[in-house]
Amino acid sequence: MELRQLRYFVTLAEELHFGRAADREHIVQSALSQQLQRLERQLEVRLLDRSTHHVSLTAAGAAFLIEARQILAHVGRAEGVARSERGLSPALRAGIIDASYDSMPRILQEVQARNPDLVIHQVEAGVPWQYQHLADGRLDVGIGRAVHAPPGVASELFRQDLLGVLIPGGHPFTALNAVPVATLAGKPLLLAKDLQAPEFNQFVVEMCRSAGFTPTVYGGTVESVRAAADLIRQGRCLCCVPASCIPALPGAFWRPLTEPACWYPWSILWRAADNSEHVRAVITCARQMSRRLGWMAVSTRVGGWPVGISRSFASQPSAPAM
Repeated sequence: MELRQLRYFVTLAEELHFGRAADREHIVQSALSQQLQRLERQLEVRLLDRSTHHVSLTAAGAAFLIEARQILAHVGRAEGVARSERGLSPALRAGIIDASYDSMPRILQEVQARNPDLVIHQVEAGVPWQYQHLADGRLDVGIGRAVHAPPGVASELFRQDLLGVLIPGGHPFTALNAVPVATLAGKPLLLAKDLQAPEFNQFVVEMCRSAGFTPTVYGGTVESVRAAADLIRQGRCLCCVPASCIPALPGAFWRPLTEPACWYPWSILWRAADNSEHVRAVITCARQMSRRLGWMAVSTRVGGWPVGISRSFASQPSAPAM
């Protein structure tokens, strides 16, 4: 197995389009297809479902995506440590929420492609910890909902991420195209550890209250979205997650929430006083990807059903342009 095969697979998993993935990797489409077929033969498992007009991940492919991202991140850190000892390259320390969410990894991949000499260190941390690490200089950029950003941390909204609910197979909600928020009343909802993601828990609780009820909180906790999916497959609880992590959660079903439909706001975070070149590169890539991929577009239809748009939990000021 070669590192380039992992990189090609991650790129295709993010684009779900051979032409766009080949363009990002600067290779011809046939070469990309051959390398991925070779990877599948080496693993003896099918990672992708292909048709003439559609590409999707299999359950094995979704699970492999998380591990492939982590491997590439570890390789990048190892290269950075070795090169920084020789004083060769600038470094960027970027906070990420969870390997299951694709926003920051995709942005960093594009930043790396544009700045091949930049050494990028990905640090997995909750938003409160990212604020602290930004303040004390251990992080250069981060990602999260910026509603509780302290003074000295700037932010820019770049993605509105449709919120949905994870459910186990056989659950009545699987027959629905979209799930009204009010139907979650009385169902055990898994929330994150409050020290780890208070801003996300607040968003979910406020959404439920806007539909007329206080959520019934499941008693247990987990460390990651992937671990949450394991509990859901066992039928112990449900969990609200944004659409950006759907491909990384095999075995659980996701349905968009409606009445009201809500979009979780992702922002780039950085020290307000930091005007360094590599921080500006991240902000610029986030803006450009947001425009190119339509990340700020909020549809009036979800799961084939018309919805009442709610932005009340997503609103937040943007930082001035850099």
